Amino acid sequence: MLNNIFDAHAHYDDKWFDEDRDALLSSMPQNGVAYIMNAAVDLATARTAVEYAEAYPHMYACAGIHPENLDGLAPDYLDQLAQLYQHPRVCAIGEIGLDYHWDIPRELQNRVFEEQLKLARELDAPVVIHDREAHGDVMTLLRKYKPKGLMHCFSGSVEMLKEVLKLGMSISLGGTVTFKNARVPVEVAAAVPLDRLLLETDAPYLSPVPYRGKRNDSTNIAYTAARIAEIREMDAQELIDLTTENAKKLYGIN
Repeated sequence: MLNNIFDAHAHYDDKWFDEDRDALLSSMPQNGVAYIMNAAVDLATARTAVEYAEAYPHMYACAGIHPENLDGLAPDYLDQLAQLYQHPRVCAIGEIGLDYHWDIPRELQNRVFEEQLKLARELDAPVVIHDREAHGDVMTLLRKYKPKGLMHCFSGSVEMLKEVLKLGMSISLGGTVTFKNARVPVEVAAAVPLDRLLLETDAPYLSPVPYRGKRNDSTNIAYTAARIAEIREMDAQELIDLTTENAKKLYGIN
């Protein structure tokens, strides 16, 4: 069994976990998962992530506003995020970014994304970036603010990877690298420097083969790690150990 896994991005507040959340999270350490970063999508899920981080020693939290969660945004949301970030187990501002897949006003998305990038700079906090079908505009703002942090579930090309690396940021890869026709994720997995790579699930989404289409959880990183290790012709446990150290460094976890 692979161990010392760091799931760099998950959503355990999702309703898919309502029936067995405590049992599942409690069992993680005995199943090889040493760390889980639970990402927020709004203020409510940020507070829930803090509750999980307080309840489970292997869990940590992010606080941020996802581009799909802009309705009814509190006028003082930045102050609330700044306050949440003061919690010792909140490690990043995230998940933030742009999502042009859905019909959400792009001007609003860009404003809220930029405001959170400014906040992260003021707090000297890493960011966790969501980028869906918005590569150009995401990169424009990242070049402007030059944050430290992570492009989660990286979906860009090797060319875009090079731009992200120039900014000093890292990427995380998940189950898509195991999919049958995953040409670009495989190219990225082969090209990313090992000191800039993290592993994630985005649980409950994006389960790797052989569980594609089913609920994802942090133990499935073993399949993603095995596939990337195969691509890079290295040992899977060595890959996990390296990516865990990368995640701990990025998130400031000792």
